[in-house]
Amino acid sequence: MKHSTVDFHFDPMCPFSYNTSLWIREVREQLDVTVNWRFFSLEEVNRVEGKKHPWERDWSYGWSLMRIGVLLRRADMTLLDRWYAAIGHELHVAGGKPHDPEVARRILQEIGVDADVLDRALADPSTHDEIKADHHRVTAAGGYGVPTLFFGDQCLFGPVLVDPPTGKDALILWDVVTGMADLPHVYELQRPKSGADLEIIGTRLRPYLDGRDWVSINRGEVVDLEALRRQQS
Repeated sequence: MKHSTVDFHFDPMCPFSYNTSLWIREVREQLDVTVNWRFFSLEEVNRVEGKKHPWERDWSYGWSLMRIGVLLRRADMTLLDRWYAAIGHELHVAGGKPHDPEVARRILQEIGVDADVLDRALADPSTHDEIKADHHRVTAAGGYGVPTLFFGDQCLFGPVLVDPPTGKDALILWDVVTGMADLPHVYELQRPKSGADLEIIGTRLRPYLDGRDWVSINRGEVVDLEALRRQQS
């Protein structure tokens, strides 16, 4: 197998990134692919001029959850793997609020980690640096959002999923994605969205729309999440 390792950049607040992470986990189970979890901040890339950077706030939704992830990754990538799976399920499936510090503490304990990891992460300024480095890797390659995958030095945005394929279909998509990585001058492949597609997307993202405590900023986003929220209200 040519591609046995992938770097997966995510923001825990992004529903599309979470769905793609379910797919890459399915691929990993079938092909024994190594997934290296890396970070990217939608709060930073969508920051309005004059507003604070996420690292300038005492607590900042996805950024602070990623700071916790930095400490877990330093200890063992499998801990970050469990952390992302757990906080992703809490927000994107259960419609909960992992970005609430008390909920985050509870989830840490559920994955077998001391809740005080949260406090240690927030007290360690170097956790900012690791997120910034991962984020810069994406933007330096021309990336702008998540999910972003790296196969070596090849950077791909996507795939964007609301219904992650499993079984044989997961491997078909893997072949499409890795095939594109092997063709560096193929830049874009996109499926237009019909009204019916947008209705399905809105239904699938309902837990996320209920659980978030922020307004999504759409700068070249795959779909207008605020419009979906209004439609689903």
